[in-house]
Amino acid sequence: MLDMPSYHAMAAMVVTIWMFVEFVRGRMSIEIISLLTIAVIAVGLYFFPLEGTKPTDGLALAFGGFGHYALITICALMIMGRGLVVTGALEPAARLLEQLFRFNLQLGLLFSLIITLVLSMFVNNTPVLVLMIPIFAALAQRGAMATSKTLMPLNAASLIGGLATTIGTSTNILVVSIAVDLGMREMGVFDFTPIVLLAALVAIPYMWLVMPRLLDDNRVENQVAERQFHTRLRVGTDSFLAGKEMAEVETRFPKGITLHSPPSGPLQPQQQLHISGSHQALEDATRELKGQLAPSWVLDRIKRTASAQGEDVMVFEMTVTADSRLITRTLPSSGIADLYSVAVLGIHRPERLLGEKNQYSDGGDLRIAEGDVLLVMGIEEDLQTFARNDSLLMLDGARELPRRSKALLAAAIMAFSVLTAAFGLFPIAISALAGAILMFVTGCVKFDRVGRALSGQVIVLVAASIAIGRVIDDSGAAAWLGEALSIGLVYLPPALVLAAVMAFVTFITNFASNATAATVGTPIAFGIAAQLGIPAEPLVLAVLFGCNLCYATPIAYQTNMLIMSEGSYEFSDYIRTGVPLVVLMVTTLSILLVLWYGL
Repeated sequence: MLDMPSYHAMAAMVVTIWMFVEFVRGRMSIEIISLLTIAVIAVGLYFFPLEGTKPTDGLALAFGGFGHYALITICALMIMGRGLVVTGALEPAARLLEQLFRFNLQLGLLFSLIITLVLSMFVNNTPVLVLMIPIFAALAQRGAMATSKTLMPLNAASLIGGLATTIGTSTNILVVSIAVDLGMREMGVFDFTPIVLLAALVAIPYMWLVMPRLLDDNRVENQVAERQFHTRLRVGTDSFLAGKEMAEVETRFPKGITLHSPPSGPLQPQQQLHISGSHQALEDATRELKGQLAPSWVLDRIKRTASAQGEDVMVFEMTVTADSRLITRTLPSSGIADLYSVAVLGIHRPERLLGEKNQYSDGGDLRIAEGDVLLVMGIEEDLQTFARNDSLLMLDGARELPRRSKALLAAAIMAFSVLTAAFGLFPIAISALAGAILMFVTGCVKFDRVGRALSGQVIVLVAASIAIGRVIDDSGAAAWLGEALSIGLVYLPPALVLAAVMAFVTFITNFASNATAATVGTPIAFGIAAQLGIPAEPLVLAVLFGCNLCYATPIAYQTNMLIMSEGSYEFSDYIRTGVPLVVLMVTTLSILLVLWYGL
């Protein structure tokens, strides 16, 4: 006979259900719901403490998430990801994938899913996803699929890959260890890999073709046409353009670049080509064609100043106002570089005004007019001085140029953190913290810019999820649910028993934690096996699989939290895409377990 749950267990289940319902309704922000959840737990446990605890213990439980190692780990991983972005360390990998995505978006995504899944079989899936997030953020900026459409499928692929081996996730090791303590044989690294790979064949089409279509496009730039900047590209001495006829190399120009008034005869080093394109397209042109958009002496001066003052090189867009002295001047005659040590990389003028007379000087340079937008590079102090003295209006959307001199260093720090965590030399929390500290010490990430790497929404949500998991476990709610489950399974066939155990553990892992689900679920699996007279191993695997099916909520696993900010995901996005995948995996894995073990 099943006893009634304690009052604390009932209260824990009510608070969990309330939080879930409010997240789904979306009438309040995630931050407010998370803070209210923490407040309810703190106040409730202060006035009605758990048995054998003091009121202050309840406060420690409720607020302990803010100092929990999982939250610190997530923040450290975000900081390391920021270091890879601001140094441009992942640009080669991003460009390689970009070529595949340009060939075919769907093939690019499929290749990425398979690579992520395979890597996660042997390397902890958290560092794998940490590496993929900035790469796909860079791809989205280059015109590939939006991060909102790629990161959720990639996260699911990494979780399925981690499910395939005993070393894929720490939860797998925990389940196997508990099972061995209870008397089951020790499982090998690849004992259940064939089962998971067969299930992956069923899941990949959903992640590849269906999941992206269930997610919105989070790219705001799709709604506004990009400005096209006119500029002069100076042919570098090491550029493949040197010595070539224009007709030979015109097809090699990057996508989005328009060549105006092509010159005749072989191109010479330092020859200037009139081109136009977006800011990103101009950057691609300088890299791929090995050219420069401003005189080399100006660019060198900016880099020396930035290095000496420890400042980032910034690129701003500035509008020319009616009071500016620059009106009717050209860039060569403006003296901007000499006066302010900044470089104007290009000039944007609305298409409707480009055909007016007398816009160009005798030398073919565009005369600056009121309303033009200048693309200007320099350190922020010099840019502010330029804008103030020459009556320019600084627009939003400033960009930091990658500190490429530290790209190899940032990549080495990330490799150190990933490898030491992957091979078990240090816990992921220690590896991530060490990596974040090294990013700061070496200047790959600056202290005053760290706020850009962190998401307040994710921080509060992680803290709330840790508090909920603790109270579900400590109140006895998880144990009571497991006991209730075991009573009702004696009348079911093996396939449904496996599915029910897996679904129960999946529910626990999506609202509490993987460790709680493993700790509660593994002994229950042994008890059910004894009652039904079936082998314990398939039931233990059902628990192990269920612990990893954490797709349905952002609080289920730390990688779910990592993608939330970059992908601009809402709680409902996880439910809409994750619940079908959970149902698909539970059904497929249950059938495969029955067939594999001949039940």
